[in-house]
Amino acid sequence: TGGDAHPADLTDEAAVHALPADVDVLVNNAGVQHVAPIAEFPPDVFRRMHALMVHAPFLLIRHCLPHMNAAGWGRIVNISSVHGLRASAYKSAYVSAKHALEGLSKVAAVEAAAHGVTSNCVCPGYVRTPLVERQITDQARAHGLSESEVIGRVLLERPAVKRLVDAEEVAEATAWLCTPHARGITGSSLTIDGGWTAT
Repeated sequence: TGGDAHPADLTDEAAVHALPADVDVLVNNAGVQHVAPIAEFPPDVFRRMHALMVHAPFLLIRHCLPHMNAAGWGRIVNISSVHGLRASAYKSAYVSAKHALEGLSKVAAVEAAAHGVTSNCVCPGYVRTPLVERQITDQARAHGLSESEVIGRVLLERPAVKRLVDAEEVAEATAWLCTPHARGITGSSLTIDGGWTAT
């Protein structure tokens, strides 16, 4: 509870540098989606998505890590996705950005371990959020399906548990990674994917 909001355009490097650096817990959670085949994917959209979902987390980690290292404690949690571990058609920017975020998180884990700082990813499947609601509409158009068919035949085809993930599940997992019980977990990817990656 509590805290101060610091709105910023995370694709603006100067705006990121203007944010406070003396934070103990950094959660990188900004993301957008665009669904299109590679041959039709707008290059400017691809660049913007990578700027938000890879370059911005890099800048934020770079900005906050010196404080964490000096304090001898810190937690970095990167909200990745099952798409950081697996691919789906029509999501070249999102999948490649999340794969890059996974790698960035592991590098931060290795570099910061000696200072008591951990860096991990949380990898949800499809979470019931406005971002996913928009994807359902986009996927329906891309696949020529109804929205209910998209949920059953596209979004929930691969997970063993046939339901969307709740945002609270992701939040609780993120919070747990910041507890003393998780101090030995770093460089890891915690999946909340209903068994998607097990199949």
